[in-house]
Amino acid sequence: MKKVIEASEAVAMAVRLCRPAVIPMYPITPQTHIVERLADYIHDGELDSLMLNAESEHSAISAAIGAQATGVRTFTASASQGLALMHEVLFIASGLRLPIVMAVANRALSAPINIWNDHQDSISERDSGWIQLYVESSQEALDTVIMAYKIAEHQKVMLPVMVCLDGFTLSHVFEPVDIPEQAKVDSFLSSYRPKYRLDPEKPITVGPISFPDSFMHFKKQQQDAMMAAAGIISSVNSEFQARFKRSYGNGLIDTYRMEDARYAVIAMGTVCGTARLVIDELRKKGKKIGLIKLKCLRPFPKNDLIKISAKLKCIAVIDRDISLGFEGAVYSDVRSALYKSRAIVNGYIMGLGGKDITSQDIQRVAQSLDKKHQSQWVE
Repeated sequence: MKKVIEASEAVAMAVRLCRPAVIPMYPITPQTHIVERLADYIHDGELDSLMLNAESEHSAISAAIGAQATGVRTFTASASQGLALMHEVLFIASGLRLPIVMAVANRALSAPINIWNDHQDSISERDSGWIQLYVESSQEALDTVIMAYKIAEHQKVMLPVMVCLDGFTLSHVFEPVDIPEQAKVDSFLSSYRPKYRLDPEKPITVGPISFPDSFMHFKKQQQDAMMAAAGIISSVNSEFQARFKRSYGNGLIDTYRMEDARYAVIAMGTVCGTARLVIDELRKKGKKIGLIKLKCLRPFPKNDLIKISAKLKCIAVIDRDISLGFEGAVYSDVRSALYKSRAIVNGYIMGLGGKDITSQDIQRVAQSLDKKHQSQWVE
């Protein structure tokens, strides 16, 4: 069934199709429409789930941990200061290997107060042990939420997942979306059967103190699971394509006009649509340029980038974030991954606090691609 709906509703519909048992929530702009729609589904009898109205985002993610640990599927959503308030608990969720799925409607972090889009909130949590997937469209948001549960709950992964969508720029935009049938989603995503769970009949210890002789062992297990997740993400993406006839590159990166490209733009989220239009215009002028859409930030698709950049001369990385005192975080990751590459890798800080990234901005980036390694602001 196809409907023209808001991206926030597309996320909510995907969650409904995945049948979580518990949804702890605390509303914050611009993710509020997601949990509002879920509340509607529960009220109307379309979703059999318990919505917990928490007193803060810290409480919401804590409740998700408690519920997930009992062996049921959970969902929550957040943004900006709310995600920042979750900070300490995000590490607990991943350290306990709980496959929680959370939508993040990306929004700038204060101060000054700003409710518009950039990626600073989720980028700031990239080291918390959560898989991070970034989406470009309402359709991709719906599909990625469904895939996120299958990825998170895989026995080789068992890690939480953030599905990140640009606040307002996508979350409040209406687009046509193909909504899959419940039976097809049920077939794709089997019921959640955790290997371990809190059960008074079979008591176990969850989250005990870890002394120096064992702590690194647990962190190594998390790292191994995160690295294994790359292959699982690609596998789930392929299975989704086989069943629903839609896919997003290999699940880690997606490309556009990269077959013979000598130049490339790397970006995440909705700016990729603008980049494609500019690339088409530049192609008409003879410039061999393409797009690498970074869908998965963690685990970082290092090997995919190395392979696809082998014949590239120059790469432009667009960051909607800033690691203050240094450079864009995605630029740092890309440059580190490609340190043996001959390609010039340049970074561009753009679109902070919701500032439009126009086709003219990307044209300016394309014109400066041949310059030596640099990180610069495009205001």
